[in-house]
Amino acid sequence: MSLTQPTAVQDGAHDLRHRVAGVISASAGNLIEWFDFFVYAYTAIYFAGAFFPKGDKLSQLLSTAGVFAVGFFMRPVGGWLFGWIADTRGRKLAMMLSVSLMSIGSLLVAVLPTYAQIGLFAPALLVIARLMQGLSVGAEYGTGATYISEVATKGRRGFWGSFQYFTIVAGQLLALLTLVVLQQLLSVDELKAWGWRIPFVMGALSALVVIYLRRSMTETTTHAERSQKKAGSLSGMMQHPKAVLLVLAFTGGGSLYFYTFTTYMQKFLVISAGIKAETASLVMTAALIVFMVAQPLFGLLSDRLGVRTHMRLFTGLAAVLVVPIMMAIQHVSGPFEAFALVVAGLLINAFYTPIAGLVKADLFPKSVRALGVGFPYALANAMFGGTAEYAALWLRSNQIESAFFYYVAALSVVGLIAAWMMPDLAKHGYLDGDGEIEANIGLGKN
Repeated sequence: MSLTQPTAVQDGAHDLRHRVAGVISASAGNLIEWFDFFVYAYTAIYFAGAFFPKGDKLSQLLSTAGVFAVGFFMRPVGGWLFGWIADTRGRKLAMMLSVSLMSIGSLLVAVLPTYAQIGLFAPALLVIARLMQGLSVGAEYGTGATYISEVATKGRRGFWGSFQYFTIVAGQLLALLTLVVLQQLLSVDELKAWGWRIPFVMGALSALVVIYLRRSMTETTTHAERSQKKAGSLSGMMQHPKAVLLVLAFTGGGSLYFYTFTTYMQKFLVISAGIKAETASLVMTAALIVFMVAQPLFGLLSDRLGVRTHMRLFTGLAAVLVVPIMMAIQHVSGPFEAFALVVAGLLINAFYTPIAGLVKADLFPKSVRALGVGFPYALANAMFGGTAEYAALWLRSNQIESAFFYYVAALSVVGLIAAWMMPDLAKHGYLDGDGEIEANIGLGKN
């Protein structure tokens, strides 16, 4: 099948096997993207000295953290660029390019010479590799969420959409498991010398498998839809200003909450709850496995209760319970209590994560859907999700740690207001309804 002239999916012509294959291809790429992205964070302690001038260990780690942040803040660019490609050239082409970019970035990190070999070119090339990966991750969310929502069957979109966050968490867990295995097989000196490169090689090769799988994906747009005036343009997206605001509101609160209970929580358990680092790692691994398994279950539930009800449940429960849950974690008596509280927080998030992409995709017509999902999401994700850990640690350093809990609650309230204003997507969404989103956004409207 040609990448430039894909065949569009027609209603009734796409059987279950093709839909499943499409969801698998999209989700597999998402898993590899996040595996590669998190591998950097987990292995930084071993390769920090290879790419930055000799000095104290903290300064080297800060340098690698800065490069990690560069990748994070490239996401809006990726959301915009690949959203435009997906809306004007097709979802399939955008998804093929995004995973190819991640593969090249990972391979570049894997083979980079060290600072001792090429001097300042080493960190410069590392930055370039992370820029490529940041663009790729920014691309993957919008295009993946859009594709899955379009290829999924009516009445089961929540279930199929749940596999996007399922694979985000799976990628994070796989990256952590890979490091744990390497730590058992190799010495610290071997990991610092060359062992840290292995996960990046794995990521690059796995991405090649995903590229092969995505070659057979069925395109979900037609040439006429991609050729519409203002298709894939920012001006076209801004013809749906209320929808854009909903995406920003949902993503701001949802991303902040998600990163609080995933990437930051392990540090929080150690520095605030006083749990040993090794024990905290076990607690978080077990909790994330529960969270991952919960995705399709909560996705099925959303197909029964409706997307709007799920959004109201997530934002309402988060607004009310995040402060007491975080305060309770501060005073846990042991790992089992910590596990129960973290799982409670994650299960609240599970009302949101399975439908996170679906709810945004349903707010925009096909001509600007990938851009409308990807670009506002990436902006809010960088602003609130990407800064979650820094904000928490900064407030703690100023002896006002609990202010962070109320910050998360406040963003959840913003999301709750947005969820209350959002119309019933089954009636007015673009996927299954009449597409009258803008006219029906407002308090008290259906």
